[in-house]
Amino acid sequence: MQKKIREIDELKAIVAKAKMEGKKVVFTNGCFDLLHRGHLHLLREAKKLGDLLIVAMNSDHSVKKIKGPDRPILPETDRAELIAALEMVDYVMSFDEPDPYNVIKELRPNVLVKGGDWGKDEIVGADVVEENGGKVAVIPYLEGYSTTQIIERIGKK
Repeated sequence: MQKKIREIDELKAIVAKAKMEGKKVVFTNGCFDLLHRGHLHLLREAKKLGDLLIVAMNSDHSVKKIKGPDRPILPETDRAELIAALEMVDYVMSFDEPDPYNVIKELRPNVLVKGGDWGKDEIVGADVVEENGGKVAVIPYLEGYSTTQIIERIGKK
């Protein structure tokens, strides 16, 4: 799995090579705190949109800023290993900022993917991707699957 987990500089070189070979690079991001069926649906659909799927995962520090002091449930290293174990995922990286804008600017993917709970005008980095001739895809949300909902259900037990 380790060979799938990369740093931004390594991914920049990988993306450049892939594009030179005519491959389409797909990018998505998220916290992926508790991996669930909704995540799998998103990642499977994202992979169908290109040749190389890169998943950028919020670091532990970043997740705490977004979700609060009790998150993430799983540490960054565990989340990265779980995502890297998925066959549809080619590479995984983590980022420390609250959003992936700078990562998207660096990698310049051909396709930017988010789940259906995001409106196209809310998708961070959409402007960068579209300015470079790429497209933004919104994958329909798989109803009833959210990490927050899972945590709430566990808390009621």
